[in-house]
This record gives sequence, C-alpha cells and structure tokens, in this order.
Amino acid sequence: MGSLEKSLELIRRGSDEILLEEALRKKLALGRPLRVKAGFDPTAPDLHLGHTVLINKLRQFQELGHEILFLIGDFTGMIGDPTGKSQTRPTLTPEDVRLNAETYKEQVFKILDPARTEVVFNSDWMSELGSAGMIQLASRHTVARMLERDDFDKRYKGGQAIAIHEFLYPLIQGWDSVALRADVELGGTDQKFNLLMGRHLQEQEGMEPQVVLTMPILEGLDGVQKMSKSLGNYIGVNDPPEEMFGKIMSISDDLMWRYFELLSFRPMSEIEGYREKIAAGANPRDIKFQLGEELVERFHDRAAAEHAREAFIARFQKGAMPDDMPEFELQGAAEGVPIGYALRDAGLVSGTGEAFRMIKQGAVRLDGEKVADRDISLPPGADVVCQVGKRKFARIKVV
Repeated sequence: MGSLEKSLELIRRGSDEILLEEALRKKLALGRPLRVKAGFDPTAPDLHLGHTVLINKLRQFQELGHEILFLIGDFTGMIGDPTGKSQTRPTLTPEDVRLNAETYKEQVFKILDPARTEVVFNSDWMSELGSAGMIQLASRHTVARMLERDDFDKRYKGGQAIAIHEFLYPLIQGWDSVALRADVELGGTDQKFNLLMGRHLQEQEGMEPQVVLTMPILEGLDGVQKMSKSLGNYIGVNDPPEEMFGKIMSISDDLMWRYFELLSFRPMSEIEGYREKIAAGANPRDIKFQLGEELVERFHDRAAAEHAREAFIARFQKGAMPDDMPEFELQGAAEGVPIGYALRDAGLVSGTGEAFRMIKQGAVRLDGEKVADRDISLPPGADVVCQVGKRKFARIKVV
C-alpha cells in the first residue's frame, strides 16, 4: 500500500463522513502539508473523552505531517453555538472566554504537540471585519437556507425563539475557513451544516473549497446516550487516574471496541489482534486493561497508569478496599439508621429508591459482605465500610 493510501486509511479510521474523499485524495497528492482546521468555542473548560474524539483525529493529521489550526472561537464564543440547542444559549463575557480558553489549551496539549500546533483566535479577523463587513457577510446566505438546519427548523416550527445573531454563527464559522485558507475542516456530525458553510464561502471567494470530515459522537459509559457530564456517563480528561481507569473498566465488552477505534492510538491491526485473542478464549478484561492504561498514561503518566491498574486489581480482584475514602457520622435513633437512608446520606446513592434497587442487584456490601435485606439498619455505634457497585466506598459511623 502506497503512502497516500496509508494516509487515507488513517484519516478514514473512525470518521463518519468525508466530503469529498476524492477531493481529499487530490489535496494529499499535492505533497504539501495541508492546513487542517478545527474550531472550539471555549464555553466549557472541562473536557471529557467524548470531546477528544475530534482532537485525536487532529493528532493523526499532525502525525502525517500536516499543519493543525486549532481555532479558539473567542468571537463566536460570545455568540454561543446554536447547534443542537432548543433555545438561545447565553453569551459569555470576554473574561469567561479567556479563562476557558487557557484551561482548554492546557487539556488539549495532552494530545496534540504544541510545537506543531498553531493556536488562532477568530477575533483577530472578525474584529477587523467591522459592522459593514458583517452585513456584507450576512448577505451571503438566505433565511430560508438557514431554516433548513434541523435545530433551527424544529425551534421555528415549535414556536421557540431564534435570535437573529444565531444565524450569524454558521456564517462566521465558514468565514474562519476563508480567513485561514483551510484545506480540511473537522467537526462532529452535528456540525455538518456549519462545516459545509465554509466550503460555500470559500467557493464564493474563488478558493479551492475545503474538505469536510465529520467525526461521530461518542457514547458514554452506558453505551447508549452520548457522553455527557449532565447525564453522568462521562470520563473526564482531568479525572484522577484510579477513577479514570475504573470507569474504563466498567464499560461493556462491546463498547470497548468503539472506544479502541475512536480513543486509542494503537494500529487497527493490533486491535484486530485483540479481537482474535478474545475469540480464542482470552478474557476481555485483560484487553480492556490495555485501553485503560493507554488512556490514563495519556492524561497523566506511565507511573499513574501502572498504579491505577494495580489498585484496580487489588480492589476488585483481590477484594481490597481503598485506603482513602470519605467518612460520615450519622445520627441514629435507638434502632439505628435504616440502610437506605445510610447509603443516601453518605452520597453513595441518589435516594432510597436507588439504594433498594442496588441491594436487589447484589451491589451493596457492608465490610465486604453482600447485603440481601433492604430492611436492615446500622445499629448505634456501628463503624462499617459501605460499598455500592465497584467504585463507591464510604465509612459510616452511627452515633
């Protein structure tokens, strides 16, 4: 396989859509570094692994020798990306944007090589455009075409407000591609409309239009809904090593392959080798160890990855308990504290309903012993280690 085909194979890995692949092939055949752009609004400084799917693809372009344009949308961040939103997003202050941008850079450079990444801010050219330029830019597209966007269409038909400035967002994102003379732009599947706007405006300016590459939305720990902090099914980039490793080990064996494809930098041939080992009888847990160590090392270091693995083995395979866990003193009546209330008040469950469900599932232990009776109470003077699931521990004292 020639170097061009190898490059295309790596670029295709995990990608949802390439528009147009033949155009990308021609650009790659030129033999010059391509200008590969991805924009990030600094609206949420705490990243999770779902956010890194796109950044990982930038890293792959970087390894192929191309120029990475990491665009921080400080100008568009003050508008708020309407993509996928059911209502107008609150705007950010310049100070919010600046602080979030710094935190963002600190996290993404755990993946990208800062020496080979050009960080740009779209306020540099948008501020110079001025009001007359903005009006001229707004004339490049129609309201009818804007309402073809799924989220705008739903809000319009549902009688929900759409502020006029939200129509400017796709135009500004597209104009960023003109200003940066981007050859390729990356984005999530939900960004397709905005990415194609870049092609549209570049063509109007007489430029060779950029290739659009969309990346899928990563499922969270539940394997069903997208990874999201609000859904509680996320793995944070800044999660402590042991917590990150434990969350990775909690995903299903089927979801593991999705994570390998989108989050791992191991060659696909090596990942296929893992599949063959499991088919031949290897324990999927041992393969998942490889994924957990790789990701913990990326966001922490090798020593942290090894320690997290050993801690996991000690805790869940040898029955050990964590050295450091939260402690709670609960006031009990003469008969003590009912187990459901104890687990709730220690923050191990959201409520007594969840406590009873976890007991029914056999997921609650007191000092290592499984709890089968939902009606038990912790007696006065009790000092026990409570465990819910594989990762939640607390020491509870009844006074």
